[in-house]
Amino acid sequence: MSAAADEPDQQRHRQASEADSLSLENLDMEEVRERFEASTDFTMALEEEFALVDPQTLELQQRFEELYAACQRDEVLAESAAGELISSEIEIRSGRSETFAEATERQRDRRSRLFATAHELGLHLAATGTHPWASYLDQRIIDTPHYRRLRDELRWVVQRNSTWSLHLHMGIRGADRAVAVCDHLRGLLPALLALSANSPFLDGLETGLHTVRTEIFTRTFPRCGVHEPFGDWAAYADFIDLLVRTRSIVESTQLWWSVRPHHAFGTVELRICDAQSRGSESFALAGTIAACIAQAAIDHDDGRLGQPLRQREIEENLWRAIRYGMDGEMIDFAAREEIPARTAVERLLEWSAPARKALGIDVSIPEENGAQRAYRALAGGASIEEIYRESVAETQRTYVPEGVSTA
Repeated sequence: MSAAADEPDQQRHRQASEADSLSLENLDMEEVRERFEASTDFTMALEEEFALVDPQTLELQQRFEELYAACQRDEVLAESAAGELISSEIEIRSGRSETFAEATERQRDRRSRLFATAHELGLHLAATGTHPWASYLDQRIIDTPHYRRLRDELRWVVQRNSTWSLHLHMGIRGADRAVAVCDHLRGLLPALLALSANSPFLDGLETGLHTVRTEIFTRTFPRCGVHEPFGDWAAYADFIDLLVRTRSIVESTQLWWSVRPHHAFGTVELRICDAQSRGSESFALAGTIAACIAQAAIDHDDGRLGQPLRQREIEENLWRAIRYGMDGEMIDFAAREEIPARTAVERLLEWSAPARKALGIDVSIPEENGAQRAYRALAGGASIEEIYRESVAETQRTYVPEGVSTA
């Protein structure tokens, strides 16, 4: 048999060896439970994802490795910049913070350093849920064992996922309590998604959706979207153990649910929202999410959390958020009536006011979010390219308002 014929077998053996070398990271559920029992309430961390684009053409640039290498020369970025699947994307993380004010201050510093580093390399950073016209077929997956395994396992699904998001982690003490908080937050996801909607364009087309990113990621990845309520840690841990025994997962990062207990950090992570084009709106969205997580924990402690919404109810409102965003309506299932999406978000702010006061979080709802601004500009005669160009310029202006030269 020729060496060429042997190559597929050699590749399979190499992949198997890589998989065997993994230690089922963060999937010992007793260790994970202990991590939650020792977690500190309401610590938090913010994660923001950016596309790498050419300043003139706005085309995606496959230069993550180059930008990441430059980040390693900065002591702060060296520990806060990270890759996220494709080579035209980078993420920065605030790191664990004791307060929301600390998280935003740390992230401001990281933004400034990252934007300056990108500018030195002739790159701009963009923050929308999708790139309006770049083809996913042109995107290159980062060459690491983790991402190679995802590429080989998920094939088209992982290739298609050229999307950008915002995630927030919050420490929640107690394993059962963390599961209860996640179960409750499921019902809040549609309103938070509508608030964040910022991806109306894909493949050079107006999609008619306000967050097409959610359709690409949430509707295609396995163990994604909104899980059914687990009820308690024992039920959750039993399901994860089953996934491990049946070789469905080999690490906890393969649990891509829109809200999840994060095994490595002992946090609740909410990860359904689009990336925000304006830096202030990214912080406001993060603050709203943080308040909702904390308020759910407070209500749980006071016995006021209530029963989680049923899956079919959440899915109905989730579609409304995807399709119409803040321009649409949601169903109030308790009252059995429709309410404007903006009213649903205002109710979240009203409900979470005690947590916001306790955590020192002051947020407001923008008059228009990213998708609304884009559709208004489109109706006014602007092209998709012109709208995206203004969005990228807005990101340069507002993520580092003190000024990083973009000349």
